[in-house]
Amino acid sequence: MGAPSAGAEPGAGVPAADDTRSGRPLLSLALASMMEEVQAHSGAVYLLAADEPVLEMAVTAGLPRAFAAPWERVGLSAPIPVAEAARDRRLVWVGGEEDMVRRYPRIAVVLPYPFALAALPVATADTLYGAVYVTWPGAHPTVLSDRERDSLTSACDRLAVRLERAARKNRALRAEPDLLAAPSGTAGSLGTVEAARMVGRLPYGLASLDLHGRVGFANAAAAELLGVPVDDLLGTQPWVSVPWLNDPMYEDRYRAALISQHVTSFVALKPPGDWLSFRMYPSTTGLTTRISRARAVAEMVGAAPRADATPAHRLVTISQVLSLAGALTEAVGVQDVVQLVADEVVPAVGSQALVVLGSRGGRLHVLGHRGYEDPRIVERFDGLPLAERNPGAHVLNTGVPAFFESKQQLERLYPDHKETPDGFAAWAFLPLIASGRPVGTCVLAYAEPHAFPTDERAVLTSLGGLISQALERALLYDAKNQLAHGLQAALLPHSLAPPSGIEAAARYLPAMHGMEIGGDFYDLVPTRPLAAAVIGDVQGHNVTAAGLMGQIRTGVRAFTTVGQAPEEVMRSTNQLLIDLGADLFASCLYLRLDPERGRAVMARAGHPPPLLRRPDGRVRVLDLAGGPLLGIDSEATYPTTEVSLAPGSVLALYTDGLVESPGVDIEDALVDLGELLSESGDQPLDKLADTLVRHSAAAQERVDDVAVLLLRAESDG
Repeated sequence: MGAPSAGAEPGAGVPAADDTRSGRPLLSLALASMMEEVQAHSGAVYLLAADEPVLEMAVTAGLPRAFAAPWERVGLSAPIPVAEAARDRRLVWVGGEEDMVRRYPRIAVVLPYPFALAALPVATADTLYGAVYVTWPGAHPTVLSDRERDSLTSACDRLAVRLERAARKNRALRAEPDLLAAPSGTAGSLGTVEAARMVGRLPYGLASLDLHGRVGFANAAAAELLGVPVDDLLGTQPWVSVPWLNDPMYEDRYRAALISQHVTSFVALKPPGDWLSFRMYPSTTGLTTRISRARAVAEMVGAAPRADATPAHRLVTISQVLSLAGALTEAVGVQDVVQLVADEVVPAVGSQALVVLGSRGGRLHVLGHRGYEDPRIVERFDGLPLAERNPGAHVLNTGVPAFFESKQQLERLYPDHKETPDGFAAWAFLPLIASGRPVGTCVLAYAEPHAFPTDERAVLTSLGGLISQALERALLYDAKNQLAHGLQAALLPHSLAPPSGIEAAARYLPAMHGMEIGGDFYDLVPTRPLAAAVIGDVQGHNVTAAGLMGQIRTGVRAFTTVGQAPEEVMRSTNQLLIDLGADLFASCLYLRLDPERGRAVMARAGHPPPLLRRPDGRVRVLDLAGGPLLGIDSEATYPTTEVSLAPGSVLALYTDGLVESPGVDIEDALVDLGELLSESGDQPLDKLADTLVRHSAAAQERVDDVAVLLLRAESDG
């Protein structure tokens, strides 16, 4: 089903309701009404783009759009409230600053202020049109009231119905301005002449700022303290017109006051040595700033703010960089980095496609891409020599970004590009440099010709620096992960060869933390006339544990092959572990299978007891005699227990990672595992193994490795 779109103009491509035919701004009115009903402080309406899973901000209210600059265009998969609300079709509530830090750290990094937020989908039963968020100052209760919830939900439902009705009539939305208070005017316009005279007599400075931070009024004392004439202050932002206030920290205080609606203050050094105190009193229409000479600041240190910083778009730049930095800290592997850049950077900068290139063996390597209908267009880069003339290799080799505002620009420098058109019209090639060396190139592609002004090039280059740090970590992680999986695969059996009359299935899952490699092992030794099975767990999940596990498994195979009885195999393996001097212990369960006689002889060394499911579905925990963990006592003995294994019986061997997890009683976990085995034991053995590891709470969290070995005695029929 078709989704509406939102382009450069709010709601472009989304048909409107009857309100728009009469000139009434549909989205603005709906948002204003919604905010008024719940006494919200700010808000925004997002519309879903028609041709991509992206939400685009259509109209905002209460605060400048720049405050939400990193989220003007967000992917539906982005981990932020408005995307989550649209994606899951539910209300998302964030009760305050602590809640925001815990659940949405990326937003908290950019907007570290006390405020509450609700995000809701704008959708009918069949179609998602977009989403809405509204915010309240920090004084709002941490719980959303039922009245507020019902009011917001009803308002979004009404808006969705209007958009649906308009879509059927094919009416497009007109551009709607953001809903902000009008500027305060000029000096002296505080209501009456006498009021202006009164303020002018005060011994401290007063200035009125609108929601954009522009000065609408300043008295003579404020101008004197700031060192700037009143006429030069009016209509400007203080951090622009006052050189020594040109520092992000002071602008941040203004944002903090407006978003939290709390009185906010700071001190600043006016060169050469005068400290001034600024106290901001906010309201929903702007804020009043009281300026006076600061006292007791002699202990404060720090140089004066630089006067040469470029103020233009600084707020947007800082917010975008902080947001992406927070997002990239969550990236683990290379594909995580590619996906995050696609979700965070591509929508924010207005590009439509992405390629991340790396190098290997003197050749380009495509690490990932998004937005290309035909993957073969991108894959042609894979394997190209770095010495070949193409922009991706050139940027990677030189470390210098390249921007092509049109197809003609690119083809003029790289004529070969004509032969393999990718359907895009502008490109930014960003070098990814980490630890002083190039690690790749990030290519952003635009569907239309795109100018790259100086400030945008600076932003993109800065973002490239953040991406490169994450990519370097991800490449290292993927290399370690590949090594770990390769080592684990080499140490565990590639297949199981059970004896006649026995079915077998096994599963191994690494812990979710660390190197994803551990000391859990299992094996099936097809000796004649009796086969043997073993499962064990060397403490730890690292390379040392895995290496020792491999030695133990090899030892068990050797002792079994020479014909040792189960208790002798355990004693020999225990002595082997002690002789290796590894200072690590291991649990182990060993059994000799005799399917013809329907029995199994078992020996146990500190290992969790196996479960036996009888043919009638009843399950019991086998209480086996046993000895201590392997590697502790060279004199330890390991008595054996004989267990009946009737046709159709299932024997479940496992390591403690399947049943042990923080806060879960081991007996309760065994009962749950037994019930699951009883209910699902008639499944094919491979499916049963998947069921056991999928539904075990401990296995899902995986603070430890998990190994499972299932053995079924085949029925006579």
